[in-house]
Amino acid sequence: MSKQVATRITEEEDQRFKEITKTIGTTPSDALRMFIAAFNAAGGFPFVPRIKPQVEAFATEEEATEFATSIARKMLDAQG
Repeated sequence: MSKQVATRITEEEDQRFKEITKTIGTTPSDALRMFIAAFNAAGGFPFVPRIKPQVEAFATEEEATEFATSIARKMLDAQG
């Protein structure tokens, strides 16, 4: 026996969802079934839900160069 699941999304989200599922060769219903199967198999989200980290720009080009040089040196040291 199957069960119907419903949710509310904006008109724009609905349209984009339909376009993407069509482009990748599936349907919105199949995409939701795939998500639910992956969610259940993973015991939660099948990806890490997170807020994008805040990135702060370097104050100067010199600061950026020093940072890049430091990272490069660490990588070279790690290679041995």
